[in-house]
Amino acid sequence: MTSSRKHHLKSLMLSIAANWLVQEKKDITAAKEAYMSENCPAPNTKGDQAALMETCKKLAALLDKVDEERYDLGSKVGKADKEIEDLKIKVVDLAGVKKPALKRVRMSADAMLKALLGSKHTVNMDLRAGLKQVKKEVKEEPAEAVGDWRKNIEDKTDRKKMFETS
Repeated sequence: MTSSRKHHLKSLMLSIAANWLVQEKKDITAAKEAYMSENCPAPNTKGDQAALMETCKKLAALLDKVDEERYDLGSKVGKADKEIEDLKIKVVDLAGVKKPALKRVRMSADAMLKALLGSKHTVNMDLRAGLKQVKKEVKEEPAEAVGDWRKNIEDKTDRKKMFETS
């Protein structure tokens, strides 16, 4: 398909969509007008002052009723929005945060420090070179230090008796 043909089809689609949007706006305004004429008849302004006051009171009562409904619906929507947010948080908590896979870098510690600090600094990461060799001495504990376990228990029973007598 040639580019001019594509451009022509795209412009046709956009013009049709624009026409649909205009028609949709007209339908919405017509629906609003029909609703208003059905639910809100034109006020009767003819008559004496008492009749007009009665009409005002009726309108005020209708306004109060509509405000109550609007408040109730607003609170329901707010509650639903809060519930949705809580559920979204739970979904994120259950899914967990995925950590990206780490790439293996084959570089020695000296090369890393040289790359970070620059070539002027020479740092030797051979930490084992500066350590002294220390020989481990094996300590033997005398067998007498372990002692007899029965004697240990007898000592504890004497202690128990001491607390019970007081």
